[in-house]
Amino acid sequence: QVQLVESGGGLVQDGGSLRLSCAASGRTFSGFSMGWFRQTPGKGRSFVGAINWNTRSTHYTDSVKGRFTISRDNAKNTVYLQMNSLKSEDTAVYYCAAKRGGTMGLYDYWGQGTQVTVSS
Repeated sequence: QVQLVESGGGLVQDGGSLRLSCAASGRTFSGFSMGWFRQTPGKGRSFVGAINWNTRSTHYTDSVKGRFTISRDNAKNTVYLQMNSLKSEDTAVYYCAAKRGGTMGLYDYWGQGTQVTVSS
């Protein structure tokens, strides 16, 4: 049973930084991709970025390029989302997700989410 647990959310001022963590368990994640998504009230969940576990290749949605960085620690089975230069529009619940194969496509496993609030 794959389990994903996010942490690291909180309140930060405009221009500040936060690092979210996603602790993954239940299996080895070789051959998987790990994604980050976010959701605001009244809107659907949107893609933020993802990392291929094996190759460490990443890609991001345009609005976070140059500000957000995804990385993974194989020994800790943990994926990180480093968020810099945060803006009020980054306020959302952030979710970690996992899927087999490449970073594109539907994700099968989801965490419970962590709230990020950016105050202006």
